[in-house]
Amino acid sequence: MIPFNKTGLEELSFGEAKEDVFYVLVNKNISPNGIDFEKLRLADPRNFDAALLSAGCLIMLNEAEIDELEKRGELDKNKLHQSLYELAIAEGMI
Repeated sequence: MIPFNKTGLEELSFGEAKEDVFYVLVNKNISPNGIDFEKLRLADPRNFDAALLSAGCLIMLNEAEIDELEKRGELDKNKLHQSLYELAIAEGMI
């Protein structure tokens, strides 16, 4: 399991809508300085998931999904990094 201090939270935006803003839990062992989103934007769309994984993405949710999980009590937006880390553990992603 990856320790919490070896993860980071980053925001990726493709637009202004809630569906266009993504929060990414990053494995800092793979990307110590965070994901290079400019490089990621150049990735082949057919292989985007593989590019995310190789860049250290552990979990990626858009703002609408975050809002829904918060309504269910599964996330705390005030502690989003910690909440996403705990969710990734609970879902077997870490």
